[in-house]
Amino acid sequence: MTAPIEPLVNKPQKFPRYNTVLLFGAPGSGKGTQGKILNGIPGFFHSSTGDMFRQLDTQSEMGKLFWGYAGAGKLVPDDIVVKSWQQFIKGMALTNKFLPLSQILILDGMPRNVEQAEMLDETIDVKLVIYLKADLPRMVDRLRQRAVKEKRFDDADDAVIQRRLEIYEHETRPVLEHYAADKIVPIDAMQTQIRVLTQILQAVAPLRDQLDGAMPVA
Repeated sequence: MTAPIEPLVNKPQKFPRYNTVLLFGAPGSGKGTQGKILNGIPGFFHSSTGDMFRQLDTQSEMGKLFWGYAGAGKLVPDDIVVKSWQQFIKGMALTNKFLPLSQILILDGMPRNVEQAEMLDETIDVKLVIYLKADLPRMVDRLRQRAVKEKRFDDADDAVIQRRLEIYEHETRPVLEHYAADKIVPIDAMQTQIRVLTQILQAVAPLRDQLDGAMPVA
């Protein structure tokens, strides 16, 4: 007997998840720097939470929610952060700034905790996690120097830096356990930028080859 045809209207439309490489590491490990470099290479699209914050429409419903918390100095709930980013990246795709079928998404700054990682599973298909490992005491010096260079003197305070690193250790680093061990690529972030970039490219090149048609992305 032929199975009855279910009305399509009752089925939510599903979109393919974005092929994604996460840039992961402590504050100051160089995620943003490497992401910007990769963004200039054909076939990659870099997205950071900073990009999303700067371009979030303050008049939209989600923008008002987001800035209602942020403007009051409150921690923005994970679901609002994730939904804001999902809307942002969808907008990038709809305006052809991000081409999901031909580009690999390079994501940095998210997920910040396990809860965000679980929420993002419906949107991104994480192929690799580039784990930029860094010596945390040396990160203090690097973050201090960067803050002074960018004239963010409040962020150059050692107590502020230490707090950021503690949050990373307790909330962000456990995200690594959310992904399969064979997807995690550790790279020494204390090397020169060119050496870090070389190792990242060695890791992501096979994914790029697969997407270019050598074989389907597994």
